[in-house]
Amino acid sequence: MEVRQLQIFLALADELNFTRTAERVNTVQSNVTAQIKSLEEELGVPLFDRLGRRVTLTQAGRRFQPFALQALTAMEQGQRAVRTGSAPAGPLRISAPESLLTYRLPPILRIYRRRYPDVELVFRGQFGNPLLGEIDSGKLDLTFTMGDEVASPTLQSVALRPERIVLFSDTAHPLAARRSVQATDLAGQALLLTEAGCGYRLCLERALALQDVRPGPITEFSSIEAMKQCVRVGMGIALLPAVVLTREIRLHQFKALRWSGPALDVTSHIVWHRDKWVSPAMQAFIDLVRANFPE
Repeated sequence: MEVRQLQIFLALADELNFTRTAERVNTVQSNVTAQIKSLEEELGVPLFDRLGRRVTLTQAGRRFQPFALQALTAMEQGQRAVRTGSAPAGPLRISAPESLLTYRLPPILRIYRRRYPDVELVFRGQFGNPLLGEIDSGKLDLTFTMGDEVASPTLQSVALRPERIVLFSDTAHPLAARRSVQATDLAGQALLLTEAGCGYRLCLERALALQDVRPGPITEFSSIEAMKQCVRVGMGIALLPAVVLTREIRLHQFKALRWSGPALDVTSHIVWHRDKWVSPAMQAFIDLVRANFPE
């Protein structure tokens, strides 16, 4: 099994088209076909179904894909370790929820950029489910999460700080003047929420389920600013970390509801794969986050 075969396999698994794959890996289509055929013969199973011009991964191909990616990633990491030595350098791929990336990380990133100018920081946005699968596959080096402790035998995590989570509305909402808001008060109320799987949304859903409460229509967002603008025009009640609302609440543009139900607060974590080679760039970032993440 050769590196080139794995590279072509992964490209074809993404493109599902022999012509585009050949262009992507800078070869001719006949070579793509030959390399895939050779790999399938070595593995003893077909990796792709060819139905006319349509190409799809077989079940065996889908099972093989993450292992091929891990093998290439490990090789790239080894090459990087040899080439860069002990000085932080090279790419560092990170994902983070919008709230942390916008409101918590910029001061840390400024320090990191000043200290380690040879590191190429690549950030991927994240709103609902943290991209833990891409940590497992090696596509990401680090991810930040907001929720419960990460319970996985393959992942290493460090708790950073508790994050206060706030139910809020526009100041004219009927619940804004209440001295206490419970789960039952949300029955029939229009809710503006983050995508399914978000840690603090899960906390609210559990609180409502305990009381068998059914809210009104739910509108899902993948943008904090869009959520805030929709609350501003009276579309309903939303749930977000307090850190993203400080200015608006201080200016009386929003009203934080006096929630008396089960705790909605979560904890911020930084997460990476236990078996991953921790490059100097990655170790420097982890150390800097642990030392400087705001209390």
